[in-house]
Amino acid sequence: MKHMLMPYMFRNCLIFFCFVLSLNTSAIEVENLYSAKVAVASQSNSDRNQALKNALSAILVKVGGKEIDHPQINQAINNYNKYVTQYQYIRSNNNVLLNVSFDEDKINQLFKDSDLAIWGRLRPQVMLWLVEEDGFSRKIISSTSDSLLPSIIDNFSQLRGLPVVMPIMDLTDLTSLTLTDVWGRFSQPVAQASARYLAEAVVVIRVSNSSLVATKIDEENCPLCQNHSLVVDWSLMTDAQSEHAQIFSKPYTGDNVDTLLTTVLSDITDIIYQQYALSTTNNNEFEIDVANISSLADLIAVSDFLAELSAVQAVQLISVKGTNRRFKLSLIGSQQALLASLKLSEQLNRYIDPLAAPEGSDQIPMFNWGEK
Repeated sequence: MKHMLMPYMFRNCLIFFCFVLSLNTSAIEVENLYSAKVAVASQSNSDRNQALKNALSAILVKVGGKEIDHPQINQAINNYNKYVTQYQYIRSNNNVLLNVSFDEDKINQLFKDSDLAIWGRLRPQVMLWLVEEDGFSRKIISSTSDSLLPSIIDNFSQLRGLPVVMPIMDLTDLTSLTLTDVWGRFSQPVAQASARYLAEAVVVIRVSNSSLVATKIDEENCPLCQNHSLVVDWSLMTDAQSEHAQIFSKPYTGDNVDTLLTTVLSDITDIIYQQYALSTTNNNEFEIDVANISSLADLIAVSDFLAELSAVQAVQLISVKGTNRRFKLSLIGSQQALLASLKLSEQLNRYIDPLAAPEGSDQIPMFNWGEK
């Protein structure tokens, strides 16, 4: 507990995505991070217990950001009852589900005792552009399109706690970006068209059962591709202003688009996870200055905001000067993880003085409260 010291399927299919860092960042606070809905065969004790065990496994993946094989984690899954706070049976589409909630503090302590990183509630939003090629026909898929692919993406998003948004393809999208822009993986126009969605990452996926197979895959680069009906490839763009700043992956092959697309999305999640996960092994203290606090209500709001950050264990107000307040934060993890998390915030915005000493010095970082 924190303490605050203060008053869908194609044959011969290739999928390609580009990951583009966006200048406009945003984050989503993941809801129900410590709860899960899992299928249950019946309301018998044995089926319920297996469902509770499955639910805890799902939560540990969502909180930890990835699949974890660790002795203490495996032991915890076997001792699932220790972490359950409540559960109830619910019915969805003629299926019976068990909705289970888990103790947040006990889960976090489990990760800490296991020396494993955790991921906070505040997570970067991913903007995903999807182009589907069927023969000689291509179209951009929106979240409401008649296709199985968006549901695959949504299921992954729910499972891993990664906020993903797809374009609504309204008049603004249709006039700001062409099909050729997306299919050609032109990072600059795609990034510009994505700005309205205020995403931290922009992903372009193209799916084909025709042209890309013959032109993009050869036996030398992918000797096993001819043995499978599906191929997946991805590229990471770290500079939206350059068409050449790309890192390409090896091709993935298979016969199930659901599996391949999940693999692609797992790659994206792992990249983001490495930046925002919080190590639980290095507790330390960190001071920050927050400006634009003009009332007691502002002070309480800032303190509550800081205390709710997953990277922060405790908050202490240590000095007051005009409308500036200095806080000492007891961290779970590194200062870098905290600053990466704060970068996603719309409430607390870092001020960079162009005349100040370079980052990495002992200068205390300054933030503005409630300003963009």
